Formats: sequence, C-alpha cells, structure tokens
Amino acid sequence: MDVPLRSSAGVPSSRLEEILDGSDRIEELSDTDNEYEDMGTATPEEQANIEYLDSVRIPIRDSLKTETLKVQDETHEIILPYLEGNPNDFTLNAYGIPKLQRERHAHFLKKVIGDYPPQAAMMDASRPWIVYWGLQSMTALGIDIHPYQKLVAHTFSLAQHPTGGYGGGYGQLPHLACTYATILSLAMVAGTATYESVDRKTMWHFLGRMKQADGGFTMCEGGEEDIRGAFCAMVIVSLLNLPLDLSQDAPARKAGLTTFTDGLGDWVSQCQSWDGGISAAPGNEAHGAYAFCGLGCLSILGPPKETLPKYLNLPLLTHWLSSRQCSPEGGYNGRTNKLVDGCYSHWVGGCWSLVEAATSIPPSTQLWNRTALSRYILAACQEKKGGLKDKPGKHSDAYHTCYNLAGLSAAQYKYVYDESVNKDIGSANLGAPYHWKTACGYEGENVIWDSEDTVRGIHPVFIIPYRSVYECRRYFETKEDF
Repeated sequence: MDVPLRSSAGVPSSRLEEILDGSDRIEELSDTDNEYEDMGTATPEEQANIEYLDSVRIPIRDSLKTETLKVQDETHEIILPYLEGNPNDFTLNAYGIPKLQRERHAHFLKKVIGDYPPQAAMMDASRPWIVYWGLQSMTALGIDIHPYQKLVAHTFSLAQHPTGGYGGGYGQLPHLACTYATILSLAMVAGTATYESVDRKTMWHFLGRMKQADGGFTMCEGGEEDIRGAFCAMVIVSLLNLPLDLSQDAPARKAGLTTFTDGLGDWVSQCQSWDGGISAAPGNEAHGAYAFCGLGCLSILGPPKETLPKYLNLPLLTHWLSSRQCSPEGGYNGRTNKLVDGCYSHWVGGCWSLVEAATSIPPSTQLWNRTALSRYILAACQEKKGGLKDKPGKHSDAYHTCYNLAGLSAAQYKYVYDESVNKDIGSANLGAPYHWKTACGYEGENVIWDSEDTVRGIHPVFIIPYRSVYECRRYFETKEDF
C-alpha cells in the first residue's frame, strides 16, 4: 500500500473528481489567513485519519454536474486537510485528534463578554444573544461565571420593556428571541436578586399578546409567526413557572383559546414538511434549527415519548435528521444540498437526545455518528486564535463557539428522560423538561476524545447547565403569585 500524501487547501486532491480550478475559488470560504500548504508524506496519525475518511466516504457519486456539487467539492478541498492532518499545529490527544483548546477558547470568551468598540454598534440589538452565547460557552468549558452575575442582571434590567419581555437593549421593543436569550442568561448567573429582576406579570401579558389564533406565536407584536416563537415562549413560561391561562386581554381569546398550549402541538405538527424535517411555519422548507425548536417545544409540552409520536412522523424525521450528517466531514448541514456548518452540531446534533427519548431503541443502538461529529468539531472548527467556527476558512465567533460546544456535549454524553428524577419539581405547569439526567458518558469503541477534551453536560432542551435549569424552576415554584 502506498503511503498517502496530505491534501492541500491550494492543490486539488486526487480523491475528488470534480474540483473548481484556482481561478474560481469562493472568496467566502477563504477569508482567514490559515491556508494549509502541502507538507508531503503523511505522518502515522494523518495516515490513520485519511484511511478513516476513505472508509466513511459516500461511494456513489451523482454524474450530474451542478453548481451545488461544484461548491461542495470546493468546500471539501478546504476542509479535508484539517480532518487529515493538523494545520494549526495543535497538541494531539491519544487518538491523533487535536485537543480541545480550552485556554485559547477561554481567552476568546472573556473578550466576548467584555466591552465592544463603537464599530460594534450594529450588533446592539443582539446583546442578549452575545451574553447568552458567551456565558453558555463558558459553563460548557467549566469556567466560573459567578463574577458576571451583577453585570448580567444590570444589563438586562435596562433591556426589560415596561409592557413585558426584553428587547435587545435599553429602549428597544420586546422580542421573543431577545427575551429567550435573556431568561437563559439570567438563569445561568442565578441568585435571588437576579430572579426578582424579572417582571413576571408583564412577561405573562407580553407572551399572551404573542399567542395566535391558530395556536402558534409571533416573535414580536406585528412580527412573523414561526416555530422559534413557539419554542421560545414555552421555554420562558416553563422556566418562570408562569400561569398557563391566557390573560383576559390576550387577542387569541377572541378565537376561543384560553391557554398558552391550546392548539400548539397541532400547529407544530403542521410545520413538519413532506421530507420529514421541520420548517419555520407550515408549508416552508425544512431546516435544522427549526427541527430543534419544534422538538424542544414538544418536549416541554409533555414527556417526549408522548408528545413527539403524537404530533410528528418520527421515522420520517429520523431519516431527514440522519441525512443532515455530511460525509466525509462528519458535521451537519442545516438543509438539503447545503454545506456543513459547525453551528448545526447543536441544531441537528442536539435533536438526537430528544428523538431517542421518544423511541424504544436498545441502549446499544446508535441513531447517529457521535464520533464523526466530534472529529469535525475538534479538527476543523477550532480557531487558532480561540473560539470555534463554521468551518476552516471562516472566523470564530460567539454563536459558533456556543453551538459547537453544545454539539460536542451532545456527542460525549447520553442524556436520558427519567420521570423519577426531580420528583419535587415540575409537577405543575409544563413540568416535563425537569426530568432529564445525564445517564453516562458515551463509551463506544470509536471514541476519539480524551478526558481533557470533554465538556460539561448541558440540559438537552434548555441548552444551559442542568443546575441552572432546576434552581430557576424551583425558585419560581415557590412564588404563589406574581
């Protein structure tokens, strides 16, 4: 057997049939300075990686030449050197895979939570998301976020709108996405003063105004109705233990609806597309992030084994989710015929725990390739300057750091729904999501991470630490009224 040569981001690989020539390079995929040059004969670790990639490569190739296929080939040519070798010169673990660069990411995240220059003003409306992404990434890495407690509480006290909910910042109108990110952030830093900073009564009224006659939710008053609204609303109502009854001034009452959950499961069901995925709204194209929102919403409405089969075609959804894992990259894409992207490590990878909880498969059966996803995250998504990213050639950011780490957590642990867990909470409104636990770490024969590469466990529905979820709900269960 000939010793293989490493691929190069600048030289076409013989293992790909159709590659764009250098003049047609896609600029979007090469906006960083970490281009990888061919270094000649492969090391033993690289040879093992190349053999693995060859073993998972799809053997059938469509003979029809399309623009989509050309872009896919170009993307492979940029990504493969990182899966075969170690262009960043990271320290390798015992399996020949780059270690999780904890110190680099910690340094990056401290800057994420810090002050921003005037040029970042365009991101002001995303302030709650930046805080959430930063804090959740820190907790996944085991970094203490308690020092940020007062700062986070103060920041969001200014973003709380007098009519309920949270905007992106001071004086901005309330929006469900901003409110969702805010509540998760406040739950993470915790504390009585933090919890009490939330005006639950005006929040209840705000969510009531978002409830629609067909069962779904809009993201803001007069805004779009989509499955993000359904998921965000259920997360907020559940964590804050808000009354399920709609306020008397809620517009949906005119259509005969009386609670936040009326018609919601059926509305989510209508979002399942013909190919099995879940879309933003009935009739739209299926998308990975919307799949997680739909599954998350139903997993709050009740135990997954009851709500998921009731409202979704699970075999068809399982097929669609499986089709999102790219080969040979190992990561996920968000839609059919799209490119792999590190953020879907969570948006699609995070769906599996919820789906598995709704099925009766044996513990030894694997619905997805955990190690392939972990390989993609560790080898291709870590930025040398810190943080994680979409793919090689992109820049790291808080968003991709958060969801790559969440996906890595989903791959490294087995999350299980167990109604015997936390019997003291969740007995009332939307209590189903408080009965999850981490059964164990994944210990398959093909594990490719060391203990130093392992992140913290994350609640599979709320995507914050378990403790933050349970302490927040316990606190608000002690509140007899607003």
